[in-house]
Amino acid sequence: MKYNEIYFENLRETVKNVSRLDMLKNKSILITGATGLIGSAIIDTLIYNNLHNNSNIQIYAAGRSENRLKNRFRKFYDEDFLSMVSYDANKDLALDIKVDYIIHAASNAHPTAYSREPVETMISNFNGMNNLLNYANKTKVKRTLFISSSEVYGNIQNQNSYKEEDYGFVDLLKARACYPSSKRAAETLCASYIHQHALDVVIVRPGHIYGPTTTENDSRVSAQFLRNVISGKNIVMKSAGLQQRSYCYVFDCVSAILTVLLEGKTGEAYNISNQESIATIRDLAEAHANVSGKEIIFENPDDLEASGYNMMPCSVLDASKLESLGWRGVYNLEEGVQRTVNILIEDEEDIIAP
Repeated sequence: MKYNEIYFENLRETVKNVSRLDMLKNKSILITGATGLIGSAIIDTLIYNNLHNNSNIQIYAAGRSENRLKNRFRKFYDEDFLSMVSYDANKDLALDIKVDYIIHAASNAHPTAYSREPVETMISNFNGMNNLLNYANKTKVKRTLFISSSEVYGNIQNQNSYKEEDYGFVDLLKARACYPSSKRAAETLCASYIHQHALDVVIVRPGHIYGPTTTENDSRVSAQFLRNVISGKNIVMKSAGLQQRSYCYVFDCVSAILTVLLEGKTGEAYNISNQESIATIRDLAEAHANVSGKEIIFENPDDLEASGYNMMPCSVLDASKLESLGWRGVYNLEEGVQRTVNILIEDEEDIIAP
């Protein structure tokens, strides 16, 4: 990811798209998965808000590697409002800090990880949530937000879109179920802490998120298409690409998460989907091809790739519940892809622009 004017423009627009962001002024927030696709974009948005709106939000960026944290936020490492926190989902939180809010964005979130480490994926999703909720209960955190997944819905025959109360079939005896099953269990754990300890927890279920904060090891098709474009190669598809998805540019996802954090109802889940970005995988490939002037070519997936594929033929999310909070997506699929590519091919700039 590069800090440049196009990226700064995303940050400006995201801050404007969260109507009650001023509620975080002088508050503190812990964000796990801080170097990931979504977590890092949330932190950059809050940093921008601090620098340009004098919000004085104390940001605790939590991740397993201190070196990765330092490198990712290298331009702001010396800012007093930003602290790096060592975090392992499978270990108790031994933090000597008290925060007002938690956003839990840490998870194995791409197909290769599910295929190679289904045990670790399942255990860390559940244990990580339990450790954070236990910490939140002990330290009286104001609110915790859990980033779940659209995969919790499973498969429902002839279903065109999913609302928050829709649940279908997940084949529990397939290792690939490690991800949706553990996300489902973590959501129920949130509900259990609310019931037993009166904790304040909200849940978001993102669709297929893409953008310039994609990490190098991300094996999702959106990341693969992006790497093809940036390296000047043709777009490689490993299926017909007919599956329909709710794609969402990462900064629309960020504004949605912050909106739910500040305005969502305790114990509720909210789909994150930009209704202007519902498309097939083939449509996503074509958007990347149009931006780059490259062709789409087809290859057969290897066994590891195939075993990690999303089991849902359709994962279109109904975002009306989120939109009832006043949120609207800003970037359609074509604009999101264009901005992603432009950010990554433009030179980096020295300072964060106003």
